[in-house]
Amino acid sequence: MSALVIIAAVTLFALFLGVRAKRGHDMNLEQWSVGGRSFGTAFVFLLMAGEIYTTFTFLGGSGFAYGKGAPVYYILAYGTLAYILSYWMLPPIWRYAKTHRLVSQPHFFARKYESPALGTLVALVGVAALIPYLVLQLKGLGIIVSTASYGAISSTAAIWIGAIVVTSYVIVSGVRGSAWNSVVKDLLILAIVLFLGIYLPLHYYGGFAEMFRAIDAARPGFLTFPAHGSSVVWFQSTVLLTALGFFMWPHTFGSIFTAKDERIFRRNAAILPLYQLILLFVFFVGFAATLRVPGLKGADIDLSLFRLSLQTFDPWFVGVIGAAGILTALVPGSMILTSASTLLANDVYRGMVNRDASDASVATIARVLVPVVALVAVNFTLNGGETIVALLLMGYSFVTQLFPAVICSLLPHNRATKQGAFCGIIAGVAVVALSNMLHWSVGQLMPFLPDALKDVNIGFLALAVNLIVFVSVSAMTQPSAAEQEKHASVH
Repeated sequence: MSALVIIAAVTLFALFLGVRAKRGHDMNLEQWSVGGRSFGTAFVFLLMAGEIYTTFTFLGGSGFAYGKGAPVYYILAYGTLAYILSYWMLPPIWRYAKTHRLVSQPHFFARKYESPALGTLVALVGVAALIPYLVLQLKGLGIIVSTASYGAISSTAAIWIGAIVVTSYVIVSGVRGSAWNSVVKDLLILAIVLFLGIYLPLHYYGGFAEMFRAIDAARPGFLTFPAHGSSVVWFQSTVLLTALGFFMWPHTFGSIFTAKDERIFRRNAAILPLYQLILLFVFFVGFAATLRVPGLKGADIDLSLFRLSLQTFDPWFVGVIGAAGILTALVPGSMILTSASTLLANDVYRGMVNRDASDASVATIARVLVPVVALVAVNFTLNGGETIVALLLMGYSFVTQLFPAVICSLLPHNRATKQGAFCGIIAGVAVVALSNMLHWSVGQLMPFLPDALKDVNIGFLALAVNLIVFVSVSAMTQPSAAEQEKHASVH
């Protein structure tokens, strides 16, 4: 009962904080979607850190360590590489967005390539990637509440309650509600993760070295990369794929627009890789559970953190862990809902249906779409069986297809054309969609490859196809000298 009270209290507090974030602000489209471009270092840091500490980290990270062993370290590596990349990539994106008063990622593509159709395509790809990411948050929320409440609230009921809470404050406050809740979430999750990651190995094994020695003795080879499957090649290709795609998520890309100046990104690029180190303590929890909670298979590996916590701590503390976990679902979930509804209203509706729609009508449509997107995600959550890590990697494979067009758009002399960008994204997304539906791997598609290369992440193959098409079509659709001269005079 004590666990349930704590979980309920934190959920209600998140709702209160999210709604209160609206106070003093006229929630027009710019305020609702990008916070009026007024966020300082702390809020931008927390919105971007919200990408790290989601239910993926809390449950997926510990679950992947529990179920897979050494391959879990890809989670530690890719964010660090992405932050290094952000030092150079994010300031020019922010400058362009501020100059042109952009409010979404597709807006950026449409303006850079002078193609509303490309903007609409990017919006549709973004929504297709965000749905599994939102499913991931809701799935994690269901696991957390059901387990931490000792079954008093079913996973299904928890998913519905969480969806209602996050929908409510997103409709009212947009990205400001996410920013305010991210402050509480990060303080709580840091304290919980550090405590669990230190206490559990010490409590059960007497120390970190002793824990790893015990695991190695009981499960030889578990702490090294396997020869096939999640091998070193899989690790390298997955780290690179996810690092390139890190800032291509629509909600993360959108968080760039909330900053009040570009120096914020360079400060964050220096700090966030250190923040990544906290992930190690999440992994330590999963490793501690491998011998203490044996037998979890398939999607159940995501339960390892809570199964170990239930047999270790009093109910009130399990409630505190559950409350921290709920916030790891609500904060990213609210950012995803804000982004997905903005994409559909601003870039699909205004891009395809009514190009003369006012900001006020687009803002209204975006709010109306919030519960629609939430319902779609709840339906997929209740009817899907993927593990949390599998869901995230599928979404990453989609959004990484946007990376080549973004990078080319930042070049002083961009030779890429709108046709090239459009066809490249379509080709890459088609490979991802088909491979996920048909459960293809690179090894199955290319059996002639050396064994070492058969484990390359399928999203990386999709990116290679994207690049080939992107370059080829751009070469074939270069504008004539007269068109180039006309374009130069306009700009």
